[in-house]
Amino acid sequence: MPHLQPFDPSILKWSEQTSSLTLPLPDLFRYEHNLGYLSRSTNECLFHVDNLSIYKLIQVGDNHVLIAVNSEDNSRLRIQLIHSPGGSLTPSLLENVARYVWEWFDLGTDLMPFYELAKGDPLLKQVTQDFYGLRVMGIPDLFEAISWGIIGQQINLTFAYTLKRRLVEAFGTRLDWEGRTYWAFPTPEQIAELTPDALTALQFTGKKAEYLIGVAKLMAEGLLVKEELLKRNDFTEMEKELLSIRGIGPWTANYVLMRCLRNPAAFPIADVGLHNALKHVLGLEQKPTIPHIRQLAEGWSGWEAYATFYLWRVLY
Repeated sequence: MPHLQPFDPSILKWSEQTSSLTLPLPDLFRYEHNLGYLSRSTNECLFHVDNLSIYKLIQVGDNHVLIAVNSEDNSRLRIQLIHSPGGSLTPSLLENVARYVWEWFDLGTDLMPFYELAKGDPLLKQVTQDFYGLRVMGIPDLFEAISWGIIGQQINLTFAYTLKRRLVEAFGTRLDWEGRTYWAFPTPEQIAELTPDALTALQFTGKKAEYLIGVAKLMAEGLLVKEELLKRNDFTEMEKELLSIRGIGPWTANYVLMRCLRNPAAFPIADVGLHNALKHVLGLEQKPTIPHIRQLAEGWSGWEAYATFYLWRVLY
């Protein structure tokens, strides 16, 4: 995949004194813009922003680790390990925590080619200046990414966040720490055991309940694996495999390709948020049609995911 650097554990620095890891940041990175994206909903349940730090409970193997992420100078990202089971901080655990954050913050992508493209694009020129250093903030966990895509189908974002919170608080992993509750997304194994009634009780539609449980079963049985999808290293092949799964259409497939599988050519062209952003940026009275959007996107080839993400950012 072009412009994507693999994670290199040798770049990590560990401080025993502060129980923190340090990751060097690429030049084209601005913490405040990424923090702004993560702060867009007051009903987010999978991380908490407090005093410019992002607190998140992440799954590492069979363990759950509470971390706090911050950057004071846009040159280093500090990952403080606040709580881990039994206090065991093995080299493997530290590396996997850093790898998760690296992927979450999209630190492996070289944005320069996208910025060069944007300079000559009337729609992207201003938004890339306004949100310089913004990354496509990811969802490293494949089950979470697909679930979020399914949850968001044909409902507004506010209700999608409500449904996600209900799912997480009913079936996710909970950690109470210093007066605050942190949650991690349910595992496929947890959801695979449910019947649709357990989800319709949370106001999921019957179809969405079936879709989520179906995906969970595929993953629990090892029939859908993120690493296997990535091995294909071909956009069309990855999209085709995702589209073969019940409940995943073109929008959801491209959303997952964008936020989890990190394909810069992913293009959720039917996305309502993208349509509203284009309407706003272009000053239109009505949302643009799909053919109109295809025409506008002719110059975005290979970077459609980043164009979409930057345009979303104008909405909040």
